[in-house]
Amino acid sequence: MEIKKNPKSNLENFSKIFMQIGLVLALFVTYAAIEQKTYDKTYGDLGTVTMNAEMEEETIITERVEPVKPKTPPPPTPEKIEIVEDEKEIEETVIESTETDETEAVEVEEIEEVEEVEEVIEDVSFMVIEDVPVFPGCKGNKAALKNVLVKWYKNILAENLMQNCLMN
Repeated sequence: MEIKKNPKSNLENFSKIFMQIGLVLALFVTYAAIEQKTYDKTYGDLGTVTMNAEMEEETIITERVEPVKPKTPPPPTPEKIEIVEDEKEIEETVIESTETDETEAVEVEEIEEVEEVEEVIEDVSFMVIEDVPVFPGCKGNKAALKNVLVKWYKNILAENLMQNCLMN
């Protein structure tokens, strides 16, 4: 079977060269954009303007003249103070609260409160405990109890390992 394509026309052979050429072109365009000098536009010759030129300003000094008010003495204080009783009686209106109360929102008759009796367990000092806890049905000295506990742990570990092996 003959190859129908010319091996020289396969562009995949030149992919590294194309990548390098593209990188060089991108770097050149970036460099040219950074180094490009720009100038301000000038619109005809308007002459020279000096910003530091001294400008003389005339300041007008004015004075504020306030009109003089004639001072009048305050009215004399009364010698005797008269206490006048109110003739009208004012009726006070009581504003009722519109807020709801817990007793209004919930009917007390339907709620039954049950008091829970908490069992108070007295703290036991661990220094006082002489015998270790024992599984039910175990009898014997400490060494025998330890052997039973070790066998129990081995059985649990063996079951867990078997289950994990079967799952995997």
